[in-house]
Amino acid sequence: MIYKTFGDSSLKVSRIGLGMAALGRPGYITLDHGKDLFFDYTESRMEQQAHQLLDFAWSAGIRYFDAARSYGKGEVFLGNWLQKQNRSFDEWVVGSKWGYTYTAGWQVEAENHEIKDHSLPVLQRQWKESVASLHQYPDLYQIHSATLESGVLTHTAVLNELARMKSGGILIGLSLSGPNQAEVLRKAFRVVIDRQPLFDSVQATWNLLERSAGSALQEAHDRGMGIIVKEAVANGRLTEKNDRPQFANRLKILAQEAQRLETSPDALALAAVLAQPWADIVLSGATLPAQLQSNVHSLSVKWDEPAEEKLRELIQSPEEYWQDRKNLAWN
Repeated sequence: MIYKTFGDSSLKVSRIGLGMAALGRPGYITLDHGKDLFFDYTESRMEQQAHQLLDFAWSAGIRYFDAARSYGKGEVFLGNWLQKQNRSFDEWVVGSKWGYTYTAGWQVEAENHEIKDHSLPVLQRQWKESVASLHQYPDLYQIHSATLESGVLTHTAVLNELARMKSGGILIGLSLSGPNQAEVLRKAFRVVIDRQPLFDSVQATWNLLERSAGSALQEAHDRGMGIIVKEAVANGRLTEKNDRPQFANRLKILAQEAQRLETSPDALALAAVLAQPWADIVLSGATLPAQLQSNVHSLSVKWDEPAEEKLRELIQSPEEYWQDRKNLAWN
């Protein structure tokens, strides 16, 4: 595993991180999610599977773990696993997020899987819940899916509370979603409290299909922010799981380049992100050890100019990408 400093902070992070989004709840939008869970959604079985994958991640050198309040029992599963480790807190880095409340009731299908609320009471409540679930303070606490519409970047009380947390040694970040990621990030640059930028990091989507936030992420990197990339395989769309006819041509191109570079499509997709000079951590959304092992192989892929040129044919407009994502079925 390769490690680096996270932005201008003192934290050392692994280039590959493990996200808990698919591990902590029965229903999620990743392709074949139910199959990967063996269609066994009992809480004890899912926690066992999460812990097995966390064990594998640790053995592979992964030291960054990413959760959120809305990931069902994701924080709880991660926290229980961390508590079992006979290691000090400074051997890993944990990030979590607030702003969405899980509302699916441990069901695969639900009217609402999560409800967004970026108010001060939710921040204060979810912070306490995160600390209790993780059995420790997270190193990084992020606004979950900050958007212009939610108004969180102009909510003075929330921003002041985040600044108070930051003064206690917690890094403060935001995650982004939707076609306006770059616009939201540049607005976040302007959030300054007591003459100091509030945000230490950003977590954004960037992959072979959706590259629109790239220049803004370079700006964030240049400002000293830590950069986390999510959805590197686009919730399974950049893997062999994607059997949709309308994606066949893109998948063929990806598979051909993966074969040329003697790797798998998912590893090539992650390698594309790792090749970006601004990327610190690329999250794996794996649920099975074989998937995570394939993702980690991306570190040894020699990304080259022919791959960059050929795989540009996969790019979608941000609007098309996010509409496709919205249409993914919870399973």
